[in-house]
Amino acid sequence: MPRRRIGFWYRFAAVICKPPLVVLIKRDWRGMENIPADGGFITAVNHNSHVDPFAYAHYQYNTGRVPRFLAKSGLFKKGFVGAAMRGTGQIPVYRESTDALSAFRAAIDAVERGECVAFYPEGTLTRDPDGWPMTAKTGAARVALQTKCPVIPVAQWGCNELLPPYAKKPHLLPRKTHHVLAGPPVDLSRFYDKEMTAEVLKEATEVIMAAVTRQLEEIRGEKAPATPYDPRRERIEQRRRTQAQTRRGERAPDGQHDEQPQQAEGQST
Repeated sequence: MPRRRIGFWYRFAAVICKPPLVVLIKRDWRGMENIPADGGFITAVNHNSHVDPFAYAHYQYNTGRVPRFLAKSGLFKKGFVGAAMRGTGQIPVYRESTDALSAFRAAIDAVERGECVAFYPEGTLTRDPDGWPMTAKTGAARVALQTKCPVIPVAQWGCNELLPPYAKKPHLLPRKTHHVLAGPPVDLSRFYDKEMTAEVLKEATEVIMAAVTRQLEEIRGEKAPATPYDPRRERIEQRRRTQAQTRRGERAPDGQHDEQPQQAEGQST
């Protein structure tokens, strides 16, 4: 299936965005040969900075295969930004509405038309304290198993040093390097003949994220944690810790409940 033309809006966005990116960020881009020349496919990309969608789009734009990102629906309603989002073929995500599944259907349609859909499977900036990919949502795996399209694992690193997660001010100097490494397609063939259950989607997602993490390990030259950071598990553990502290405080004599939990914690470390 032929690739879609880049089009006016994507070229116009490149004219605006590429100059500041070139000035602010050095580039170490590898693995472009793994980006399919033709046909629909998915890229699964780790997410560690609000800058990295622009920097990664620059990387893939230079391959000739522009990505279609899934983005919050509100961005499509904001004047020039909305016009650019629509014109570049980005895919709106409607959360907590009757249109919540439309992004999934639109992603499938785009892949079947021969386009690339870029997923951030984590769904948000990683909350792993050291910037490693955390547990992911199943959307990318669902589209991949539905279409049987290639899934290219992509890792990036460096924009998080320019603008750390959830930071408001960039660190412009010294000039940072945007590292990108795209790997070969992830083999999901063993899932193709299985019913698309929650367990199958979870397992396929873990295979995809393991491939992304291996690319990031190569970029960083170190090993990732054996178990990915899980925000839900962390919330549960935090809730348990809070409840335990509350119970200890309730049982403590008057005037001592502020000190005893701290002493207990200090003794356990």
